[in-house]
Amino acid sequence: MSNRPDSRGTASGSGTANRRGAGNDRWLIKGARVLGGVAADIRVAGGVIESVGEGLVADGATVFDADGLIVLPGLVDLHAHLREPGREDAETVETGTRAAALGGYTAVHAMANTEPVADTAGVVEQVWRLGRQAGYVDVRPVGAVTVGIGGENLAELGAMAESAARVTMFSDDGHCVSDPLLMRRALEYVKAFGGVIAQHAQEPRLTEGAQLHEGEVASRLGLAGWPSAAEEAIIARDCLLAAHTNSRLHVCHVSTAGSVEIIRWAKSKGWQVTAEVTPHHLLLTDDLAENYDTVYKVNPPLRTRDDVTALRNGLADGSIDAVATDHAPHPVEAKETEWAQAAMGMTGLETALRVVQEAMVDTGLLDWAGVADRMSVRPARIGQAAAAGHGQPIAPGSPASFTLYDPAAGRERVDPAAHASKSRNSPFAGMTLPGRVHATFLRGVPTAGDRAGDGRW
Repeated sequence: MSNRPDSRGTASGSGTANRRGAGNDRWLIKGARVLGGVAADIRVAGGVIESVGEGLVADGATVFDADGLIVLPGLVDLHAHLREPGREDAETVETGTRAAALGGYTAVHAMANTEPVADTAGVVEQVWRLGRQAGYVDVRPVGAVTVGIGGENLAELGAMAESAARVTMFSDDGHCVSDPLLMRRALEYVKAFGGVIAQHAQEPRLTEGAQLHEGEVASRLGLAGWPSAAEEAIIARDCLLAAHTNSRLHVCHVSTAGSVEIIRWAKSKGWQVTAEVTPHHLLLTDDLAENYDTVYKVNPPLRTRDDVTALRNGLADGSIDAVATDHAPHPVEAKETEWAQAAMGMTGLETALRVVQEAMVDTGLLDWAGVADRMSVRPARIGQAAAAGHGQPIAPGSPASFTLYDPAAGRERVDPAAHASKSRNSPFAGMTLPGRVHATFLRGVPTAGDRAGDGRW
């Protein structure tokens, strides 16, 4: 059963219109379990949570029956590829953000490797405005660190920070800022406005021609190995540079046990280092590539079961701060080809929360308050979306940006054809996962909701 909304977002002055919620800014959410705790009613008015308690009356508000559902602050994704401008065959800001809302997100950080690259104020403002027009989530553009993601000259970091998009995060994701002097200069530059450099940790000389994690599976398949050290060497170097410059470093899509240890060590020193892990690296391993199915080709590659265990433990103890999707849509022809030519990347916005339940909650590693911390509170802080009202507690006075989720929903098979994303390259296709997002609200406006006809609305 699809949980896609029955009405699409449309442009408005606030950028958050939806036919289901148009003209209505008063809601009473009945019986929701805040962060999985005791059931309570939540009254919303004017885009803000007005009150939380038992036995609240509707007083003219539209009632949503949330009995049995958990309410979490709207999820914040630090790492998504929305492809627009330039690769609208794979995704658009509208389709990508619609997918995000269906997954429980209220804010998404859009990576810079578009065509043209988001390395100027003009391009980041274009992406930001497209997000406002779509209206499903707040789109926060990530600016490129270097011109054209070429790794040679710093991009217009200050101009992007001062643009209407107010960019605070910069990344050449898809490429590593491998020049240590350039990385040092970038870290020094963003200090002036409190920015953060998000590094794609991949030593290029160690990964030339690499296709799959360097290990037994790659050897059996005859694929060039991708060593863990290629990631860990850059992370170690950049942690030292962050300490030297007293600046903020964020490590993208951590994938190895060694990386977790390095980040844990850097944090123990009090350095300004944060990190993220993807849902697919929390659940999947390199042995899935045994039949050369290119849906499992991703950068960084899927690793071993020991790495997955270390990543889960690192997320549980806070060494890894956040879950970020690295949503990377591709058209069919980019994936349905031989392994060496296939594009790297996986979709993930609509399945992320369900995967985290499977990997972290149902295994006892995180409770729902921990999920809120790793998927909303900390990501909002890292990407500075907290100032825009994201990652805030479910409490009176907070913006009414939250998701209603049913962890007890029966396990359902993942069907990418039912997803809002334009692309179908989900590594979870055919798998059964727990849970279901029932509704997402952005500042009091429902941007995704049930089509089940279960009478909740």
